[in-house]
Amino acid sequence: MHTALSLGSMCTGYGGLDLAVSAVLDVETAWVADPDPGAAAILAHHWPGVPNLGDITAVDWTTVPPVDVVAAGFPCTDLSLAGTGAGITEGTQSGLWLVIAAALGVLRPRLVVLENVRAIVARRPGLDRVLSDLARLGFDAEWTCVRASDAGAAHQRWRWFLLAWPADAPRPRLQGPRLQRRAPGGGGAAAHPAGIGEREPADAPHPVAGGGHARPEPGRRGVQPAADPARDRRHQGRPEPARQLRGPDAALGGAAAAHTDRHGRQVLQRDQPGMGTRDHAHGRGPALDWGAYAPAIDRWARILGRPAPAPTEPGRDGRPRLSPPFVEWLMGLPAGWVTDPAIWTALAETSGKRRNRFTPTT
Repeated sequence: MHTALSLGSMCTGYGGLDLAVSAVLDVETAWVADPDPGAAAILAHHWPGVPNLGDITAVDWTTVPPVDVVAAGFPCTDLSLAGTGAGITEGTQSGLWLVIAAALGVLRPRLVVLENVRAIVARRPGLDRVLSDLARLGFDAEWTCVRASDAGAAHQRWRWFLLAWPADAPRPRLQGPRLQRRAPGGGGAAAHPAGIGEREPADAPHPVAGGGHARPEPGRRGVQPAADPARDRRHQGRPEPARQLRGPDAALGGAAAAHTDRHGRQVLQRDQPGMGTRDHAHGRGPALDWGAYAPAIDRWARILGRPAPAPTEPGRDGRPRLSPPFVEWLMGLPAGWVTDPAIWTALAETSGKRRNRFTPTT
C-alpha cells in the first residue's frame, strides 16, 4: 500500500515552499512552524489540525515527531542585496539557518528542501555556511538558482533552491506523474528521470539549468562551497542562464502549461488567449492596458487558467495602492490563498479573544 511521505516545515510563511514540494512529491504535512500571527492564520486555514510549532528557536526537537521531508525557506534579510549584508551569523534573522541545521541533526530527514534569495550564493557567510553545516551533519546536497519566469511567471524573482539527503543513502530519484511538465513549445518534459542531480547546461532554456554540487565527485575535493577566489569558475555551477532576456519580455522565459490547484498539485491547462487582459470579475473584453507587460501578463494568465486581477485598489485615503489579489496572482497562488476574508476574520476573532483575556476587570 502506498504511503505518503511526511513533511515538516520551518519558517513556513504562507506555505509557498510546502505547495512546491507537494506539487512534486506525495507528502502529508505533519507540522509547520511560524510564529507570525498572519502566517499562522493562513496555515491554520489551509492545514486545519496540523500543529504549528511556532518559534523554532524555542522548540525541543527531541520531542518533535521525525519526518521524511523537511522544507525551510529561512529569512533572507541578511543575505539579500537590499538587506544588512551580515550573512548567516549568530543573532541575525538569516542566522535562523543555524537553528534549522541543529534541528536537522536531530530529525535526520530523508530529504531537505531549502529556499532563499539568489544572493546567498555570493554572500559570506551564506551558501558556504549552509554547505559546511550540511556536510558536518552528514548530508550531500545539490543546488540551483531559477527565475519565476522560468515557470512562466510575469516576473523574474530569482530564487535559490537546495536539495539535501543523508550521505550514506542513495541519491533521491524523484520520479512519477507529478514531475511531468510540458516544456516550452509543448514537447518533452522538464522532469529528470535520472534523478534530481541531472541538469541541463547553464545556458539551456531549462528551469534547473546550472546548479552546483556539495557531493564530492572525481577530481573535486570534498564539499565545494560557492567561493571562487581565483575567479576562474572552476567547479562552479553557473547560477543563471548565459542568455537573458531584457525588458518586459524577460518574463516570457520557459513556461510549463500548468496551474496549481488548491493543494499545490500541477494541473495541465489549455491555453486561453487573451485571458490576461480580461476583466477579472467578469472575464469580459479588455479592461486594462498592461502596455509593454501585456505579453507577460497574458502568458501567466493562460498558465494559471484565470485572468489577472486589477493591479491596484483604492487605499484608505482613496489613492491607488497595490492590490493583494494581484500579488497573490503574480506569485501563482490559488485565488484566495492569502486573501480569503475567512482567514482574516478568524485572526481578528482570535486576536479579540486574546485581548479580552488580559483586559482588567473592574
